[in-house]
Amino acid sequence: MSETTVPTAFAVPASGTVHWVGAGLSTGSGLAALCDAADRVRLWHRTEERAGQSLAALGLTGRAEPRAFTLATLTAELAPGDVVVSMLPAPEHAPLLAACIGRGAHFACSSYVSDAVLDQVPAAAAAGVVVLTEAGLDPGIDHLFALDLIARARDAIGDGSAASYSLTSYCGGIPAVPNEFRYRFSWAPAGVLGALRSPARYIEDGAETIAARPWEATRPQVIDGETFEVYPNRDSVPFVDQYGLASTWKPRTFVRGTLRLDGWLRAWSAVFEELKAGDDRRIGALAGELAARYPTTDADRDRVVLAVSLDVHGGSGETWAGRYLLDLEGTADESAMARCVSRTLALGVRHVLDGSLPPGLSRAAETAQRAREWLAELGRDGVDFTLRVEP
Repeated sequence: MSETTVPTAFAVPASGTVHWVGAGLSTGSGLAALCDAADRVRLWHRTEERAGQSLAALGLTGRAEPRAFTLATLTAELAPGDVVVSMLPAPEHAPLLAACIGRGAHFACSSYVSDAVLDQVPAAAAAGVVVLTEAGLDPGIDHLFALDLIARARDAIGDGSAASYSLTSYCGGIPAVPNEFRYRFSWAPAGVLGALRSPARYIEDGAETIAARPWEATRPQVIDGETFEVYPNRDSVPFVDQYGLASTWKPRTFVRGTLRLDGWLRAWSAVFEELKAGDDRRIGALAGELAARYPTTDADRDRVVLAVSLDVHGGSGETWAGRYLLDLEGTADESAMARCVSRTLALGVRHVLDGSLPPGLSRAAETAQRAREWLAELGRDGVDFTLRVEP
């Protein structure tokens, strides 16, 4: 639980109604799972017709109610204990959360916690509202993997002993059949380019390191015998504390980053030159050009690879290593990305519905015990992964 969370004794009892807002690329079978778990589900989209078309495509006609989304219309329908699931872009989460707090409704999304959301957590906690975040693939399943590995290592090595460790967490949505561009867009091209323009902070050789241009820190990574390319993204350093690593353990490496197909760095060389120039207007136009040049069609199949590894060396020479690997391909019915994001988010919403999450801020996993419980549930929900441990 976040230090900014000041919970009431109990969350507002769930009403059984779920409002799923947005039906983009990451909306998949998780919505069907909620149709099974909730009393009522409403899918909000740009128009009621588009919402109905999305339900038909998912085989959910008659199982969820289509709605035309505006914030005012949604707010008017909210009742205490309803759950709002935001599949909208991250900047739109804060207004939705404010509406939820005002109506005593719970809120869930798969995105990182923004400052605009974090600022509202005390008010949400005081109102008995659950704020579930980072409950998707990355962030989400990556947290579950990391917390479980860390707990296993602490049991093996011991909290009190001096130790050093390396933790790496790499995730990527890639084409199942490689193309010349070594990539297909599973989310907005502008967002992909924007992420590459943001500096990355991580720990390497025991020291904090900043990559002003993350792609310049790309390196090969062999996973289960296959070579990929990986690079750091965002800010990895705060997750040392978020994951609760033993204070006596010192990080040699701590990196959370992105995974791409081998050859990606070379294939994107012209894109990187544009990013270096830093012309915002030109980069905005480039996003549109890339989307048109490398469209994702109904015949394309995506692949999601998430690899989280932890290696620990104790002060007395003992060692421990563990690795989680998720490697899924999409099908004609559902992309791998939609499966991983929507089923994880639906799992979190089910725990809002059953009252097992406290008011205030919750992420996909706050404890190793909950991580293990959620991993077991995800496995039963059809999200397959493997664990390898080397004591």
